[in-house]
Amino acid sequence: MRQLELLIPARNPESGIQAINHGADALYIGSPRFGARSAVGNPVSDIEMLTKYAHQYNSRVYITLNTILFDHELEDARKLIWELYEAGADALIIQDMGILEMDLPPIALHASTQTNNYDPHRISFLDQVGFKRIVLARELPLETISAISNTVKAELEVFVHGALCVSLSGQCYLSHALGGRSANRGECAQPCRKTYTLKDAQGEIILQDKHLLSLKDMNRAASIEELANAGVTSFKVEGRLKDIDYIKNITTFYRKQIDRFLEKGTDYCKASSGTVTSTFIPDPERTFSRGYTDYFLHQRSDVLSMDTPKSKGKLLGEVIKTEKDFFILNTTEEVHNNDGLIFFTPSGEIRGLKVNRVIGNKIYPATMTAIPKGAQVWRNYDHQFQKQLEQDPGQRTITAHLDCNATTEKLELILTDEDQLVTRCEFSQEWQVPKNSDKMLATLKQQLCKSGNSIFTIHQVEINGTPGFIPIGQINEMRRQLLEKATERRITVFKPSAFLFEKTAVPFPNKNIDFSFNVSNRLAHLFYKRHGVEHIENAFEIQKPLGKTVVMTTKHCLKYSLGFCNKYNNINIDKKPQEPFYLCDGDRRLLLEFNCNLCFMQIILDQNNR
Repeated sequence: MRQLELLIPARNPESGIQAINHGADALYIGSPRFGARSAVGNPVSDIEMLTKYAHQYNSRVYITLNTILFDHELEDARKLIWELYEAGADALIIQDMGILEMDLPPIALHASTQTNNYDPHRISFLDQVGFKRIVLARELPLETISAISNTVKAELEVFVHGALCVSLSGQCYLSHALGGRSANRGECAQPCRKTYTLKDAQGEIILQDKHLLSLKDMNRAASIEELANAGVTSFKVEGRLKDIDYIKNITTFYRKQIDRFLEKGTDYCKASSGTVTSTFIPDPERTFSRGYTDYFLHQRSDVLSMDTPKSKGKLLGEVIKTEKDFFILNTTEEVHNNDGLIFFTPSGEIRGLKVNRVIGNKIYPATMTAIPKGAQVWRNYDHQFQKQLEQDPGQRTITAHLDCNATTEKLELILTDEDQLVTRCEFSQEWQVPKNSDKMLATLKQQLCKSGNSIFTIHQVEINGTPGFIPIGQINEMRRQLLEKATERRITVFKPSAFLFEKTAVPFPNKNIDFSFNVSNRLAHLFYKRHGVEHIENAFEIQKPLGKTVVMTTKHCLKYSLGFCNKYNNINIDKKPQEPFYLCDGDRRLLLEFNCNLCFMQIILDQNNR
């Protein structure tokens, strides 16, 4: 059976533990350095603790080491990789091909989405090079994913939920070009979430002060079965900057989605062990949400969230009446005191308000603001749901049964868990013959059924033979020793398996590569030379190209979003504005170019005229 993995982000060990407790089959977490979210690095000691916790449940921990490296960092990166391997990490998620020229430990390598895994030829190359897993570009449609699966041996991982980078991953240079903070170095300043004014060739304003590069969030929960059948191994949630409550909610939601699919009796199974219980009903719209899209998985659609880059939350309904100190909302949702609501003014400005009290369908804000009749209202802070998340501890247990072979001189305890791992403990002592054998048997069975604070749930105990009189405290101590030994056994058995990476001479699809291949060190140069590349241009971050430069390539298209697209026949005006179009931020102009054959929009920055 093919394993399906729910892969959850961990900001730190605390959020990682909650992700495991709520059903994650695997985690990805930032290393101390060289991760694509530089703000959320973690000490190796914390990662080691987290791997031990995860391995109890046969869950895995992958480490993001997915920035490009400079020459002076290569040796530090190599040493760090060995430290992470010795800490028990299950895989490294990497972008820089220079790492493949290093002396590596036998640890699995995953090709980060930052390696621009959009082109099937490049994906095939990475597969032949020896990556165990390839993280596919978010923009790939279902049929392409399926075709890739039929041609590669590597596992395939896809994003199914969370914030979207507007650019093809690894192909965004806008942050570095404008402010010196490179997305490929984990320092993105997110200029895509800013407001821009769109102008045409004549300088006429098409849209003013809108978030024209800010996208909705991804949600592919409805496509789990399709993705699995297309060959996907791992379902990845974005969000290493998100808080623990978000992790609880989204992990539980996708755990349930995947489990429903597995319950159909398919040829798939869960990638980890244990049973998860939670005290709330998950709902992705009740934590952080900019609105959702499946992001071109089935067809092109409008993915833009131009009014705000912030969380809108859940749409509640429409205002049907306003009074001096309350308004009436047409909604089927319960609104509670302390909820946070938002709406948009007729001019498109976002307004927020806090609910002070609710009487029937009348909502009294703490401060009444001008909310027009007909306005749509979202809840971006759900007070009751937030309390449920905060109070939910998350619990994950391993089912086991226990056999006890007993005499008055010896007690043998045998624990067999759901993965058929067997742990034995034997205790010898001359116990007295019990005055009441039946009572002793009942007491022994009752105490052995308990599992205390361990990771196990004992669903059955069988006692063979007649035990001596054993005090309850002694029974509990023997049981504790057995459960501790069984836990350690699971950590040992489910430690990472050796993965030997062997250098090959597979020819690269291109003889010449430009800065978009992000070659920033001598080892990366050596890698591409070894694979037949003749001309290698340095990475954008170290060459500072002059003239007109493509600083972003994106499947998001403003012509489509605004109804100017001939290809999809969604023209909504008689006369289109004259191209070229420009994104304007103060005095800075960014040229937009449209490749309609490939359905790409590119942002061009003139380095000589900034």
